[in-house]
Amino acid sequence: MPCWNGISKAGWLPVLAALAVVTGFPGSSGAADPVLQLSAVAVNMSGVGRLRTQSLQIAIERWSTDAERNALLDTIVEKGVDHLLDAVKKITPRAGYIRTTTSLGWAIQFARYEDLPNGGKRVIFATDRPMSLYELQNSTRSADYDFMVCEMRLGPDGKGEGKLVPAAKVSYDKEKRQLEIENYGNEPVRLTQVTATK
Repeated sequence: MPCWNGISKAGWLPVLAALAVVTGFPGSSGAADPVLQLSAVAVNMSGVGRLRTQSLQIAIERWSTDAERNALLDTIVEKGVDHLLDAVKKITPRAGYIRTTTSLGWAIQFARYEDLPNGGKRVIFATDRPMSLYELQNSTRSADYDFMVCEMRLGPDGKGEGKLVPAAKVSYDKEKRQLEIENYGNEPVRLTQVTATK
């Protein structure tokens, strides 16, 4: 995703409702102490449903290694992007979790950061996304958008903003040697009031 070299963002997608009904595991279940803990206000700008805001909690328990990053890139180049989701799901331990204040957590499998010239950080994470039973049973078009991708930029004070794509489709341009992220909607979920609490 964007933390891998040569990313082209074909767009960002918002379907935040999926996060409100996740039935994964509690965020604190067996989790390590986070290396980065964030709170944010998510604003659904997709045009799907009513405009609404929701509070999010994001915890990064560890940063993904170069070996994990390279293994995912090798999967894309050697096996094709259709095998990427399985490779992402197999990463253990998880890199963290994301949850709303009214839901259980959903595992984040891959998380990286880079230092910014202003002393802040650019944080990227990607994982498989929660899907509704309806999507899985009826093979809807949205089921092809099986990744969740997020990018946040934090200032030196730990505050910033970001974009969340709850349903993204990943493709690989062999000529440009870059990943392309296609969104399912018109605009991303905007993350405002992003604050590092740890």
